[in-house]
Amino acid sequence: MIEHLIYNAILLPWLGIAIFIFILLFFVTAPYGKFSKNNWGPMISSTAGWVIQESVSPIVFGYFFIIGTSIKTPVMWIFFIIWIGHYFNRSFIYPFRQHKPKNRMPITIMLSAVFFNIVNGFTNGYYLGSLVTDEYNNYFFEPNFTLGILVFTIGLIINLKSDNILLKLKKENKGYQIPHGFLYRYISCPNYLGEILEWIGFAIMTWSLPGLIFAIWTMANLIPRAFAHHTWYKKKFKDYPKDRKVIIPFIF
Repeated sequence: MIEHLIYNAILLPWLGIAIFIFILLFFVTAPYGKFSKNNWGPMISSTAGWVIQESVSPIVFGYFFIIGTSIKTPVMWIFFIIWIGHYFNRSFIYPFRQHKPKNRMPITIMLSAVFFNIVNGFTNGYYLGSLVTDEYNNYFFEPNFTLGILVFTIGLIINLKSDNILLKLKKENKGYQIPHGFLYRYISCPNYLGEILEWIGFAIMTWSLPGLIFAIWTMANLIPRAFAHHTWYKKKFKDYPKDRKVIIPFIF
């Protein structure tokens, strides 16, 4: 099958690209959000761009999961619900809570995110939909499934609570402010920490190479991004907490 050939051809190179991107993003900050620039080509509404780039992931993942020939166990449907639920929020809820409808982003950034989400949706959806055999039979009581669910849930709670703090500040429409409370007491980007934990949890619970590579890609994107945010906050606010770390409390 052509899908199997594509899967085998891209999986390990995709991991190598993640490592390269991780290094690159410490030197080049993607121009969206507070770092948005208009010299990266044509622009699109940030809300529209976010919906387009994020919605392709559940579509691609769901398609290859459902049409795949693997017998879908209850645990596999939990994986499906987790992936679709996360991206439903990122695609159709989160963008419309931003309270900044006039913000714009480069179409090049949107298209790169579309490609990123297609590849990750395909590799994970195809693996779960077509390549597993009996790995997830009687899987509810496997330690890695329980641990993965726990890590994912902790990450989800951190992500949502941190996002709510930022969204509340944006709703006040007073410009950029220093976020306080919850894990913002210790780090600049707990929302990114939460998302990283979510996909580490997914990798643990699926115990799969595509899941692991996606977790690595999440870290490759968000750790440099968190460092850029941390640096920006320190430059903009003279009273920014000096003991606040980037993304890992007390460490980095």
